[in-house]
Amino acid sequence: MNTLRNKVQLIGNLGQTPEIIAFENGKKLAKIRLATNEVYKTPQGEKVESVNWHNAIAWNNQAEIIEKFVTKGQEIAIEGKLVTRTYETKEGEKRVKTEVQINEILLLGRKEEGQK
Repeated sequence: MNTLRNKVQLIGNLGQTPEIIAFENGKKLAKIRLATNEVYKTPQGEKVESVNWHNAIAWNNQAEIIEKFVTKGQEIAIEGKLVTRTYETKEGEKRVKTEVQINEILLLGRKEEGQK
């Protein structure tokens, strides 16, 4: 049951081209923004569509898969865990950011012609 304590599974579309950061030690980091869509009806029968945006990161092998095969608009499934980090802006303000740290990725959407 411990494996269910911090587990996130999302299916959505990439909102922008993945940001890839290569470090001097050879490690890679991929940053993506994933949009998940939800459609439901109100008690009055009105159809409502909403979009939620999720920040996600992937390291090393998963980052390389994202770099090679994932493009803006593509549908993917990710599994990982929530991680929270604190950082300071250039202006000295402290911020907190929660992201999904990707452990597994599944490419769902087909690539259009002309994509990498």
